[in-house]
Amino acid sequence: MENTLPKLLKRVAREHPSLAAQYSRNDAGEFDELTFADFYAVTLDFGAGLLSIGHVRGDHVGLIADNRKEWFHASMAIMAIGAADVPRGCDATEKEIAYILSFAECKTSVLENEAQARKIIEIRASLPALSTVVLMDAPLAETAEALRASGLTLRSYDEIVALGRRWREANPGAIEAQLEAGTSDELATIIFTSGTTGEPKGVMLTHENFLCQLEELPSRITLSAGDRALCVLPVWHSFERMCEYVILNAAAGIVYSKPIGSVLLGDFAKMNPTLMPSVPRIWESIYDGIYRAMRKKGGVSLALFSFFVSVGIAHARCSRAVFGRGPVFSRSSRVLGAVACLVPWLLLSPLRALGNALVYRKLQAKLGTRFAGGVSGGGAMPPNVDEFFWAVGINVVEGYGLTETAPVVSVRPFTKPVFGTIGTPISCCEVRVVDDSGVELPVGKKGTVMIRGRNVMKGYYRKPDLTAKVLSPDGWLDTGDIGLKTLRGEIILRGRKKDTIVLRGGENIEPTPIEMKINESRYVAQSVVLGQDQRYLGALLVVNRDELAAWASENALDASDFPALLEHAQVRKLYELEIADLVSQKNGFKLFERINRFVLLEKPFEQGVELSAKQEIMRYRLNDLYRKEIARLFA
Repeated sequence: MENTLPKLLKRVAREHPSLAAQYSRNDAGEFDELTFADFYAVTLDFGAGLLSIGHVRGDHVGLIADNRKEWFHASMAIMAIGAADVPRGCDATEKEIAYILSFAECKTSVLENEAQARKIIEIRASLPALSTVVLMDAPLAETAEALRASGLTLRSYDEIVALGRRWREANPGAIEAQLEAGTSDELATIIFTSGTTGEPKGVMLTHENFLCQLEELPSRITLSAGDRALCVLPVWHSFERMCEYVILNAAAGIVYSKPIGSVLLGDFAKMNPTLMPSVPRIWESIYDGIYRAMRKKGGVSLALFSFFVSVGIAHARCSRAVFGRGPVFSRSSRVLGAVACLVPWLLLSPLRALGNALVYRKLQAKLGTRFAGGVSGGGAMPPNVDEFFWAVGINVVEGYGLTETAPVVSVRPFTKPVFGTIGTPISCCEVRVVDDSGVELPVGKKGTVMIRGRNVMKGYYRKPDLTAKVLSPDGWLDTGDIGLKTLRGEIILRGRKKDTIVLRGGENIEPTPIEMKINESRYVAQSVVLGQDQRYLGALLVVNRDELAAWASENALDASDFPALLEHAQVRKLYELEIADLVSQKNGFKLFERINRFVLLEKPFEQGVELSAKQEIMRYRLNDLYRKEIARLFA
């Protein structure tokens, strides 16, 4: 295994020079290909261009862009000269960019477009170290002039590449020598966390942190040379970044798509990918879209769909018990479960085969003929969504990790996944579950998830005090996650320690399982459970506007004034019944975990407002954003 990421690219380009590494959409809407040989060449040219403008090993270079082919070229080039990239997406605010680029002491920043250039102009006074900006897309003339007037040197992406070619002619073999001089413990990137708990922290990750994961991930996420992977996530985030290294290592091609339903399905049909890494929210939207389409069809089609999905779920549950594909906490329960489910599994198998012929294959066909599976990361997969895809034969495996672990800790394998878990830890790290005093807990007992291994970060950049809080002297990282282990070592997560709600009666409650259950309602788009230091739990519920409007029409209610509709007694009753049915004893919830009051919200949560780039709820912001609504919950 190579000891740096650019050396990995070099090896793949040597072995598969003519295979397509990247597929990007042109102005006509068609996909252009870039081969691995060309990918490696442009990486060397861009890296040489950075050397020509004065960059040296150890520098930090800003990279403010979304997922596109030039991002990967720039990132690889920065690392090829022994520098580290400091990435962020185009959704970053001026305040975030000012903090990141100044704190990381970036002299140069690569920017995607005009909008990012204008942000730099706005915050110029906060960036004393910044001297050069490189734009992937050409800016307007007035923006270019404003950048220069602010004392910045403006270069285009193509200009840096051209400078690099000339520099390579004048200095033959120099950029290649810089690439070869790279070492495994060299800093590859500083990724600033999205700040879901306040000020972002710069996570320092080395080449080794990423590369050690490639020793095992290819056996769990199977790809072959020439395969294609549909990529839609922000690449500045470590989950998507690591997925793209898995794709590169396999000599497969990245298809740059967008997380928009119509675009995504169109690209599935056009490009016939093998893999799609994604966050749970995108799998939820696919799930919701399928159900919405079937309800619109109605009649016999809906009845058949509902029946065979129920059959698929029942058969899958029995199959998991028979073949040991569910979590096991004792050997006796494993044997008893298999014996109890054998006959139902046999009886349901013919119906499952019929469902495959009538329903499941049609759903699978929407993802093409070569789709091997999806990888869900960056948050917990809702159990009902997980179970649906398993039941209809669409392989979606769930993984777990943190930016601080570059990021993969564990992931279910494509072959023989274990439902309800996130798999066993990958070989480069070890995981233990401990109580509050640090004592390791036995199988099945909840505690804090701790991680140690070669994928764990060097620390937080210029924050030794914060590093010491999460990273022990002997290398154990406190994830802040609550989880447990099965008998076979698979991990099950139960939420975040910082999200734990403590009621006045002393009851400790994890909100995530409750929120996941509430979100199963077709009338709820998003939910947040609250109640710290209160007598009971309350919830903010973002309504599913389309589903509620359809229900209102069926019940002869006027939906033209939507805010008024949300306050209607019948609508309130609908949501009361939905929540009472979902968060109930029959579904395993205790009395104090029930939702006593709720507020219906019309506006969906937005990225950068309530949601992080990973689509996680930034809970610390809610008290300010929804002060009045929360006051109503606990008045």
